[in-house]
Amino acid sequence: MTPSARVQAAIEILDAVIASARDDGPPADAIVGQYFKTRRYAGSKDRRAVRELVFRAIRRCGEIPASGRQAMLGLASEDADLAVLFDGSPHGPAPVVEGEAGAAEQLLPQWLEPELSPLVPRDEWPALLERAPLDLRVNITSTTREAALAAFDGASPTAHSPWGIRLPADSRIDQNSAYLNGLVEVQDEGSQLIALACEPRAGMRLVDLCAGAGGKALALAAAAPGVEILACDTNRMRLAKLAPRAERAGARIDVRLLDGGREADQLADWNGQADLVLVDAPCSGSGTWRRNPEGRWRLTSERLARVIALQARILDLAVPLVKPGGTLVYAVCSLLRREGAGQMEAFLGRHSSWAVQDALAFGRQDGGGRLLTPGHDGTDGFFVARLKRSC
Repeated sequence: MTPSARVQAAIEILDAVIASARDDGPPADAIVGQYFKTRRYAGSKDRRAVRELVFRAIRRCGEIPASGRQAMLGLASEDADLAVLFDGSPHGPAPVVEGEAGAAEQLLPQWLEPELSPLVPRDEWPALLERAPLDLRVNITSTTREAALAAFDGASPTAHSPWGIRLPADSRIDQNSAYLNGLVEVQDEGSQLIALACEPRAGMRLVDLCAGAGGKALALAAAAPGVEILACDTNRMRLAKLAPRAERAGARIDVRLLDGGREADQLADWNGQADLVLVDAPCSGSGTWRRNPEGRWRLTSERLARVIALQARILDLAVPLVKPGGTLVYAVCSLLRREGAGQMEAFLGRHSSWAVQDALAFGRQDGGGRLLTPGHDGTDGFFVARLKRSC
Protein backbone atom coordinates (compact mmCIF):
# COMPACT_ATOMS: atom_id res chain seq x y z
CA MET A 1 0.00 0.00 0.00
CA THR A 2 1.17 3.51 -0.73
CA PRO A 3 1.25 6.04 2.13
CA SER A 4 -1.83 7.74 0.66
CA ALA A 5 -3.66 4.42 0.40
CA ARG A 6 -2.95 3.79 4.07
CA VAL A 7 -4.58 7.11 4.94
CA GLN A 8 -7.66 6.25 2.87
CA ALA A 9 -7.86 2.84 4.54
CA ALA A 10 -7.76 4.54 7.96
CA ILE A 11 -10.57 6.88 6.87
CA GLU A 12 -12.73 3.92 5.80
CA ILE A 13 -12.09 2.10 9.08
CA LEU A 14 -12.88 5.24 11.07
CA ASP A 15 -16.20 5.56 9.23
CA ALA A 16 -17.02 2.01 10.35
CA VAL A 17 -15.90 2.71 13.94
CA ILE A 18 -18.06 5.85 14.09
CA ALA A 19 -21.11 3.94 12.81
CA SER A 20 -20.44 1.12 15.25
CA ALA A 21 -20.14 3.53 18.18
CA ARG A 22 -23.49 5.09 17.29
CA ASP A 23 -25.18 1.70 16.86
CA ASP A 24 -23.49 -0.07 19.80
CA GLY A 25 -21.68 -2.43 17.46
CA PRO A 26 -18.25 -4.11 17.56
CA PRO A 27 -15.22 -2.30 19.07
CA ALA A 28 -12.54 -0.60 16.99
CA ASP A 29 -10.03 -3.44 17.36
CA ALA A 30 -12.50 -5.92 15.88
CA ILE A 31 -13.35 -3.56 13.03
CA VAL A 32 -9.67 -3.12 12.12
CA GLY A 33 -9.18 -6.89 12.12
CA GLN A 34 -12.25 -7.49 9.95
CA TYR A 35 -11.20 -4.81 7.47
CA PHE A 36 -7.91 -6.53 6.74
CA LYS A 37 -9.40 -10.04 6.51
CA THR A 38 -10.84 -9.04 3.14
CA ARG A 39 -7.70 -7.18 2.01
CA ARG A 40 -4.98 -9.82 1.88
CA TYR A 41 -2.77 -7.56 -0.21
CA ALA A 42 -2.00 -5.44 2.86
CA GLY A 43 1.25 -6.51 4.50
CA SER A 44 2.07 -6.45 8.20
CA LYS A 45 3.70 -3.01 7.94
CA ASP A 46 0.59 -1.67 6.20
CA ARG A 47 -1.68 -3.09 8.89
CA ARG A 48 0.41 -1.62 11.70
CA ALA A 49 0.61 1.79 10.02
CA VAL A 50 -3.13 1.95 9.33
CA ARG A 51 -4.01 0.80 12.84
CA GLU A 52 -1.74 3.47 14.30
CA LEU A 53 -3.44 6.17 12.21
CA VAL A 54 -6.90 4.96 13.28
CA PHE A 55 -6.15 5.03 16.97
CA ARG A 56 -4.26 8.34 16.81
CA ALA A 57 -7.38 9.88 15.29
CA ILE A 58 -9.70 8.27 17.85
CA ARG A 59 -7.61 9.43 20.81
CA ARG A 60 -7.57 12.98 19.46
CA CYS A 61 -11.39 13.25 19.22
CA GLY A 62 -13.26 13.45 22.50
CA GLU A 63 -16.55 14.06 20.73
CA ILE A 64 -17.63 11.63 18.02
CA PRO A 65 -16.58 13.14 14.67
CA ALA A 66 -18.91 13.54 11.72
CA SER A 67 -16.85 11.19 9.54
CA GLY A 68 -13.58 9.33 9.28
CA ARG A 69 -12.31 11.94 6.85
CA GLN A 70 -13.04 14.75 9.31
CA ALA A 71 -11.19 12.85 12.05
CA MET A 72 -8.19 12.25 9.80
CA LEU A 73 -8.14 15.85 8.59
CA GLY A 74 -7.98 16.95 12.21
CA LEU A 75 -4.92 14.75 12.68
CA ALA A 76 -3.41 16.07 9.45
CA SER A 77 -3.83 19.67 10.64
CA GLU A 78 -1.07 18.91 13.17
CA ASP A 79 1.07 16.66 10.96
CA ALA A 80 2.49 18.13 7.75
CA ASP A 81 3.70 14.72 6.55
CA LEU A 82 0.16 13.42 6.80
CA ALA A 83 -1.43 16.50 5.23
CA VAL A 84 0.48 16.11 1.94
CA LEU A 85 -1.01 12.63 1.48
CA PHE A 86 -4.44 14.15 0.77
CA ASP A 87 -3.30 14.42 -2.86
CA GLY A 88 -5.99 12.64 -4.88
CA SER A 89 -3.60 9.88 -5.94
CA PRO A 90 -5.03 6.43 -6.85
CA HIS A 91 -6.49 4.70 -3.75
CA GLY A 92 -5.68 7.78 -1.66
CA PRO A 93 -7.93 10.46 -0.13
CA ALA A 94 -9.27 13.32 -2.24
CA PRO A 95 -7.54 16.69 -1.91
CA VAL A 96 -8.75 19.07 0.77
CA VAL A 97 -11.28 21.56 -0.58
CA GLU A 98 -11.48 25.19 0.46
CA GLY A 99 -13.27 25.58 3.78
CA GLU A 100 -13.06 21.87 4.65
CA ALA A 101 -12.20 21.57 8.35
CA GLY A 102 -10.99 18.68 10.41
CA ALA A 103 -12.38 17.58 13.76
CA ALA A 104 -11.33 19.70 16.71
CA GLU A 105 -8.93 18.21 19.23
CA GLN A 106 -10.62 17.41 22.53
CA LEU A 107 -9.64 14.85 25.15
CA LEU A 108 -13.05 14.35 26.78
CA PRO A 109 -16.66 14.90 25.73
CA GLN A 110 -17.70 18.18 27.29
CA TRP A 111 -20.70 16.70 29.11
CA LEU A 112 -18.43 14.23 30.93
CA GLU A 113 -15.96 16.73 32.35
CA PRO A 114 -18.03 17.53 35.49
CA GLU A 115 -18.68 13.81 36.03
CA LEU A 116 -15.00 13.05 36.67
CA SER A 117 -13.80 12.54 40.22
CA PRO A 118 -12.17 15.71 41.59
CA LEU A 119 -9.05 13.56 42.06
CA VAL A 120 -8.54 13.53 38.28
CA PRO A 121 -7.33 17.08 37.54
CA ARG A 122 -6.99 18.41 34.01
CA ASP A 123 -3.23 17.85 33.93
CA GLU A 124 -3.91 14.09 34.34
CA TRP A 125 -6.34 13.88 31.42
CA PRO A 126 -3.69 13.11 28.74
CA ALA A 127 -2.69 9.98 30.70
CA LEU A 128 -6.26 8.68 30.30
CA LEU A 129 -5.60 8.23 26.58
CA GLU A 130 -1.94 7.22 26.42
CA ARG A 131 -1.17 3.81 24.98
CA ALA A 132 -1.39 1.31 27.81
CA PRO A 133 1.32 -1.24 28.60
CA LEU A 134 0.54 -4.95 28.69
CA ASP A 135 0.30 -6.23 32.27
CA LEU A 136 0.42 -9.90 33.20
CA ARG A 137 -0.50 -11.56 36.47
CA VAL A 138 1.82 -14.37 37.51
CA ASN A 139 0.07 -17.57 38.61
CA ILE A 140 1.99 -17.86 41.86
CA THR A 141 0.70 -21.36 42.53
CA SER A 142 2.73 -22.57 39.54
CA THR A 143 5.74 -20.26 39.21
CA THR A 144 7.48 -17.21 40.65
CA ARG A 145 7.50 -13.64 39.42
CA GLU A 146 11.26 -13.88 38.89
CA ALA A 147 10.83 -16.86 36.56
CA ALA A 148 8.01 -15.12 34.68
CA LEU A 149 10.13 -11.98 34.23
CA ALA A 150 12.85 -14.10 32.63
CA ALA A 151 10.34 -15.63 30.22
CA PHE A 152 9.44 -12.35 28.48
CA ASP A 153 11.66 -9.84 26.69
CA GLY A 154 11.37 -6.30 28.05
CA ALA A 155 9.47 -7.38 31.18
CA SER A 156 9.65 -5.45 34.45
CA PRO A 157 7.87 -5.83 37.82
CA THR A 158 4.73 -3.78 38.29
CA ALA A 159 4.97 -1.04 40.91
CA HIS A 160 2.28 -2.20 43.35
CA SER A 161 1.02 -5.72 42.67
CA PRO A 162 3.27 -8.51 43.99
CA TRP A 163 1.91 -10.74 41.23
CA GLY A 164 2.39 -8.39 38.26
CA ILE A 165 4.85 -7.96 35.41
CA ARG A 166 4.67 -5.28 32.75
CA LEU A 167 5.51 -5.51 29.04
CA PRO A 168 5.66 -2.77 26.39
CA ALA A 169 2.44 -1.89 24.59
CA ASP A 170 1.48 -4.28 21.76
CA SER A 171 3.76 -7.07 23.01
CA ARG A 172 2.77 -10.48 21.64
CA ILE A 173 2.51 -13.29 24.17
CA ASP A 174 0.13 -15.79 22.56
CA GLN A 175 2.96 -18.13 21.50
CA ASN A 176 5.01 -17.80 24.68
CA SER A 177 5.17 -21.08 26.61
CA ALA A 178 4.61 -19.33 29.95
CA TYR A 179 1.27 -18.04 28.67
CA LEU A 180 0.28 -21.27 26.92
CA ASN A 181 1.01 -23.27 30.08
CA GLY A 182 -1.10 -21.05 32.35
CA LEU A 183 1.82 -19.50 34.22
CA VAL A 184 0.59 -15.97 33.47
CA GLU A 185 -2.72 -14.29 32.65
CA VAL A 186 -3.33 -10.94 30.97
CA GLN A 187 -4.60 -8.59 33.68
CA ASP A 188 -4.01 -4.89 34.31
CA GLU A 189 -2.23 -4.13 37.56
CA GLY A 190 -5.23 -2.18 38.85
CA SER A 191 -7.43 -5.24 38.39
CA GLN A 192 -4.86 -7.32 40.27
CA LEU A 193 -5.00 -4.85 43.15
CA ILE A 194 -8.76 -5.32 43.43
CA ALA A 195 -8.17 -9.03 44.02
CA LEU A 196 -5.51 -8.05 46.58
CA ALA A 197 -8.08 -5.83 48.36
CA CYS A 198 -10.26 -8.92 48.86
CA GLU A 199 -7.54 -10.43 51.11
CA PRO A 200 -8.43 -14.03 50.17
CA ARG A 201 -7.42 -16.80 52.58
CA ALA A 202 -7.64 -20.56 52.41
CA GLY A 203 -10.95 -21.81 53.79
CA MET A 204 -12.91 -18.68 52.86
CA ARG A 205 -16.10 -18.87 50.82
CA LEU A 206 -16.20 -16.14 48.17
CA VAL A 207 -18.74 -15.02 45.57
CA ASP A 208 -17.58 -13.13 42.47
CA LEU A 209 -20.96 -11.72 41.57
CA CYS A 210 -20.08 -10.13 38.21
CA ALA A 211 -17.34 -12.53 37.16
CA GLY A 212 -17.41 -11.98 33.41
CA ALA A 213 -14.59 -14.02 31.87
CA GLY A 214 -13.17 -14.67 35.34
CA GLY A 215 -9.98 -12.61 35.57
CA LYS A 216 -10.44 -11.66 39.22
CA ALA A 217 -11.78 -15.09 40.21
CA LEU A 218 -8.60 -16.62 38.78
CA ALA A 219 -6.48 -14.12 40.71
CA LEU A 220 -8.31 -14.96 43.94
CA ALA A 221 -7.87 -18.70 43.36
CA ALA A 222 -4.14 -18.27 42.72
CA ALA A 223 -3.65 -16.05 45.77
CA ALA A 224 -5.29 -18.48 48.21
CA PRO A 225 -5.32 -22.14 47.17
CA GLY A 226 -8.14 -23.85 49.04
CA VAL A 227 -10.51 -20.89 48.87
CA GLU A 228 -14.03 -21.76 47.66
CA ILE A 229 -15.13 -19.47 44.84
CA LEU A 230 -18.51 -19.16 43.15
CA ALA A 231 -18.22 -17.12 39.94
CA CYS A 232 -21.53 -15.74 38.63
CA ASP A 233 -22.69 -13.68 35.69
CA THR A 234 -25.75 -13.16 33.52
CA ASN A 235 -23.69 -13.12 30.31
CA ARG A 236 -23.37 -16.68 29.02
CA MET A 237 -20.73 -15.93 26.40
CA ARG A 238 -18.38 -14.15 28.80
CA LEU A 239 -18.81 -16.68 31.60
CA ALA A 240 -18.11 -19.55 29.19
CA LYS A 241 -14.56 -18.28 28.83
CA LEU A 242 -13.79 -18.95 32.50
CA ALA A 243 -13.76 -22.76 32.45
CA PRO A 244 -10.94 -23.15 29.89
CA ARG A 245 -8.94 -20.39 31.57
CA ALA A 246 -9.34 -22.08 34.96
CA GLU A 247 -8.30 -25.42 33.51
CA ARG A 248 -5.18 -23.91 31.99
CA ALA A 249 -4.30 -22.24 35.30
CA GLY A 250 -5.11 -25.32 37.39
CA ALA A 251 -7.77 -23.42 39.38
CA ARG A 252 -10.96 -24.86 40.88
CA ILE A 253 -13.83 -22.39 40.49
CA ASP A 254 -17.56 -23.12 40.54
CA VAL A 255 -19.51 -21.30 37.84
CA ARG A 256 -23.17 -20.29 37.92
CA LEU A 257 -25.05 -18.59 35.08
CA LEU A 258 -27.74 -16.28 36.45
CA ASP A 259 -30.98 -15.17 34.80
CA GLY A 260 -31.47 -11.42 34.83
CA GLY A 261 -34.23 -10.56 37.29
CA ARG A 262 -34.09 -13.95 39.07
CA GLU A 263 -30.64 -13.64 40.59
CA ALA A 264 -31.81 -13.48 44.22
CA ASP A 265 -33.73 -16.77 43.92
CA GLN A 266 -30.84 -18.49 42.16
CA LEU A 267 -28.39 -17.40 44.88
CA ALA A 268 -30.65 -18.14 47.86
CA ASP A 269 -28.51 -21.15 48.88
CA TRP A 270 -25.64 -18.71 49.54
CA ASN A 271 -27.61 -16.31 51.75
CA GLY A 272 -25.55 -15.53 54.84
CA GLN A 273 -22.82 -17.95 53.73
CA ALA A 274 -20.18 -15.81 52.01
CA ASP A 275 -17.12 -14.56 53.84
CA LEU A 276 -16.68 -12.09 50.99
CA VAL A 277 -18.66 -10.96 47.98
CA LEU A 278 -16.87 -9.15 45.18
CA VAL A 279 -19.03 -6.83 43.08
CA ASP A 280 -16.90 -5.85 40.09
CA ALA A 281 -19.86 -4.05 38.61
CA PRO A 282 -20.73 -3.09 35.03
CA CYS A 283 -19.70 0.52 34.53
CA SER A 284 -18.90 3.30 32.09
CA GLY A 285 -15.45 1.86 31.37
CA SER A 286 -13.97 5.35 31.71
CA GLY A 287 -10.97 3.87 33.48
CA THR A 288 -10.03 1.89 30.36
CA TRP A 289 -10.12 4.66 27.76
CA ARG A 290 -6.40 4.27 27.12
CA ARG A 291 -7.21 0.75 25.86
CA ASN A 292 -10.61 1.54 24.32
CA PRO A 293 -10.55 5.25 23.44
CA GLU A 294 -13.72 5.04 21.34
CA GLY A 295 -15.55 4.23 24.58
CA ARG A 296 -15.88 8.01 25.02
CA TRP A 297 -18.01 8.02 21.86
CA ARG A 298 -20.30 5.25 23.10
CA LEU A 299 -21.10 6.69 26.52
CA THR A 300 -24.17 8.90 26.85
CA SER A 301 -25.82 10.50 29.86
CA GLU A 302 -28.74 8.07 29.48
CA ARG A 303 -26.43 5.04 29.39
CA LEU A 304 -24.51 6.32 32.41
CA ALA A 305 -27.76 6.72 34.37
CA ARG A 306 -28.77 3.14 33.50
CA VAL A 307 -25.45 1.66 34.58
CA ILE A 308 -25.47 3.59 37.88
CA ALA A 309 -28.93 2.17 38.63
CA LEU A 310 -27.69 -1.33 37.74
CA GLN A 311 -24.70 -0.98 40.08
CA ALA A 312 -27.00 -0.07 42.96
CA ARG A 313 -29.24 -3.06 42.24
CA ILE A 314 -26.29 -5.49 42.18
CA LEU A 315 -24.93 -4.06 45.44
CA ASP A 316 -28.31 -4.61 47.08
CA LEU A 317 -28.36 -8.14 45.65
CA ALA A 318 -24.99 -8.83 47.28
CA VAL A 319 -26.01 -7.77 50.80
CA PRO A 320 -27.93 -10.89 51.92
CA LEU A 321 -25.15 -13.19 50.67
CA VAL A 322 -22.59 -11.82 53.15
CA LYS A 323 -22.54 -13.48 56.55
CA PRO A 324 -22.37 -11.37 59.75
CA GLY A 325 -18.84 -10.01 60.07
CA GLY A 326 -18.22 -10.69 56.38
CA THR A 327 -16.92 -8.34 53.71
CA LEU A 328 -18.19 -6.72 50.54
CA VAL A 329 -15.71 -5.35 48.00
CA TYR A 330 -17.11 -3.02 45.35
CA ALA A 331 -15.09 -2.09 42.27
CA VAL A 332 -15.65 -0.31 38.97
CA CYS A 333 -13.19 0.49 36.18
CA SER A 334 -14.40 4.07 36.25
CA LEU A 335 -13.14 7.53 37.12
CA LEU A 336 -16.63 9.05 37.38
CA ARG A 337 -17.64 10.12 40.86
CA ARG A 338 -21.25 8.90 40.68
CA GLU A 339 -20.03 5.37 39.96
CA GLY A 340 -17.44 5.41 42.75
CA ALA A 341 -17.60 7.56 45.87
CA GLY A 342 -21.15 8.63 45.04
CA GLN A 343 -22.31 5.03 44.72
CA MET A 344 -20.80 4.22 48.12
CA GLU A 345 -22.52 7.20 49.75
CA ALA A 346 -25.85 5.99 48.40
CA PHE A 347 -25.21 2.39 49.51
CA LEU A 348 -24.33 3.39 53.08
CA GLY A 349 -27.45 5.53 53.16
CA ARG A 350 -29.55 2.44 52.36
CA HIS A 351 -27.62 -0.03 54.55
CA SER A 352 -26.64 1.29 57.99
CA SER A 353 -25.09 -1.96 59.27
CA TRP A 354 -22.01 -1.64 57.10
CA ALA A 355 -18.72 0.11 57.88
CA VAL A 356 -16.02 1.30 55.48
CA GLN A 357 -12.59 -0.31 55.70
CA ASP A 358 -9.53 1.02 53.90
CA ALA A 359 -9.26 -1.13 50.81
CA LEU A 360 -5.70 -0.53 49.64
CA ALA A 361 -2.42 1.08 50.55
CA PHE A 362 -2.27 2.46 47.00
CA GLY A 363 -4.18 5.09 45.08
CA ARG A 364 -5.90 8.05 46.73
CA GLN A 365 -8.73 8.16 49.23
CA ASP A 366 -11.99 9.01 47.48
CA GLY A 367 -14.93 9.10 49.86
CA GLY A 368 -15.56 5.56 51.05
CA GLY A 369 -12.97 3.98 48.77
CA ARG A 370 -9.74 4.35 46.86
CA LEU A 371 -9.22 5.69 43.36
CA LEU A 372 -6.48 4.39 41.07
CA THR A 373 -5.71 6.44 37.96
CA PRO A 374 -3.35 6.13 34.97
CA GLY A 375 -1.72 9.48 35.73
CA HIS A 376 -1.16 8.91 39.45
CA ASP A 377 -0.73 5.13 39.73
CA GLY A 378 0.17 3.92 36.23
CA THR A 379 -2.80 1.53 36.20
CA ASP A 380 -6.14 1.58 34.48
CA GLY A 381 -8.64 3.72 36.34
CA PHE A 382 -10.44 1.92 39.17
CA PHE A 383 -12.53 2.79 42.19
CA VAL A 384 -12.47 0.13 44.92
CA ALA A 385 -14.19 0.12 48.31
CA ARG A 386 -14.14 -2.48 51.08
CA LEU A 387 -17.08 -2.71 53.50
CA LYS A 388 -17.57 -4.88 56.59
CA ARG A 389 -20.92 -6.11 57.80
CA SER A 390 -21.60 -5.78 61.51
CA CYS A 391 -21.74 -9.03 63.48
